[in-house]
Amino acid sequence: MTALIDLQLAYEDDPAIAADIPAASQLQHWADMVFVMLDLFDQEMTLRFVGIDESQALNSQFRGKDKPTNVLSFPFESPPGMEMPLLGDLVICAPVISQEAQEQGKPVKHHYAHMIVHGILHLLGYDHIDDAQAEEMEALEIQILAELDIDDPYQDH
Repeated sequence: MTALIDLQLAYEDDPAIAADIPAASQLQHWADMVFVMLDLFDQEMTLRFVGIDESQALNSQFRGKDKPTNVLSFPFESPPGMEMPLLGDLVICAPVISQEAQEQGKPVKHHYAHMIVHGILHLLGYDHIDDAQAEEMEALEIQILAELDIDDPYQDH
């Protein structure tokens, strides 16, 4: 049950924020935990760490929101009749993650873990558009993060 990760480090603006981007081994561990918990096998994804400008441009282009965001998920859609082991791409904005972690009073490492788990679940088709979907997705996130010894990210801090 292994996640195959293509890691792209495209963020270099602030050395302190760049230093907080998790190591490939840590990202692998978090992704593998999602795969174990959901009984998935050998799916490939790209994790791209970016700055404010790239995040804002992609968020504006694909979601119509002209601001940076913590994580964007781009699920891969294979052509009809073809099965490929590609989940898709996650674009993670390092400065937004750092800022949110500080605002929420939680370790930046834990916030990265949450956003990786959250993003992978989006790649798998989970969403939080309505209350029922949000409850299901959040419960799964809490369960996976607990296995990683990370507190419930939705509790008050």
